[in-house]
Amino acid sequence: MPIYISLVNLTEQGIKEVKNAPERLQQFDTAAREAGGKLIGFYLVMGQYDYIIITEAPDDQTAARLVLGTIAQGSVRTQTMRAFPREEFESIARGLH
Repeated sequence: MPIYISLVNLTEQGIKEVKNAPERLQQFDTAAREAGGKLIGFYLVMGQYDYIIITEAPDDQTAARLVLGTIAQGSVRTQTMRAFPREEFESIARGLH
């Protein structure tokens, strides 16, 4: 299943409501499972971003719906990337001519 890495920043609203963040994360986890995906990892980080979230989803459209549903709540902004694990990378690299 495709893997997605989201770099997340809190908005002003998200900062004001940060004590509710664990419940929002649980809601995201539930939404991911209901969509056929899985929350693989969540990290609070220090630096340019506030969180890093790693998710599996059945396809890009499902991942986009999860991201759009999350940012529509107004607490975060995200930058999401499709990630290729080592096995997929090796297969892609071997297919180069």
